[in-house]
Amino acid sequence: MALKITDECINCDVCEPECPNEAIYQGEEIYEIDPNKCTECVGHYDEPQCQQVCPVDCIPLDEDHPETQEELIIKYENLTGNKFVG
Repeated sequence: MALKITDECINCDVCEPECPNEAIYQGEEIYEIDPNKCTECVGHYDEPQCQQVCPVDCIPLDEDHPETQEELIIKYENLTGNKFVG
């Protein structure tokens, strides 16, 4: 499942550079996550890096974009061109 940034975001700029898929970008008011690029860091890290650095815990799972672990792996492979090793 992709992640999303809620309106509790304080625009602190720490999440964007942590995203290995460049899924996080500055929206009109707060940072946003492109669900087509978000793999919850599957293939890169054990845990979503944006969630780890967010000082206000405003990055939950996006219930509007449910994905299985297998779907996240396929998305990782398609985005990076690398085979998943896990």
